[in-house]
Amino acid sequence: MGELTGIVRFTFHDAAAVEAFKRLSAECMAVVRAEDTGTLQYDTYFNADRSQAMVIERFTDSAALIEHSRHLAAFMEPILATGTASGELLGQPSAELAALLTGDNPQLFLPYASLASER
Repeated sequence: MGELTGIVRFTFHDAAAVEAFKRLSAECMAVVRAEDTGTLQYDTYFNADRSQAMVIERFTDSAALIEHSRHLAAFMEPILATGTASGELLGQPSAELAALLTGDNPQLFLPYASLASER
């Protein structure tokens, strides 16, 4: 199992939604810094006109992702109200995490080949 990477893509409804997302994103970052124990990366990127954003997340393992999700659960509804979102999860989830993944969002990509495993 091991490390997991999440990629979440947002397309915003309008400029007001972008501002709401930025405020919520800052609140999420404060929670991640204060409470998460296994989050390795939590970075937000915007395109040039700020109509879209990407969040890149890395976790030590499935337990860390579950913990992170619990810490940010209260933010999910207001964040998703800012626009549309889709995501990908890269890695081998534990049975517990796999049971929590329902539907096709995020789409799960399982490991195939890695330079890290060849060294």
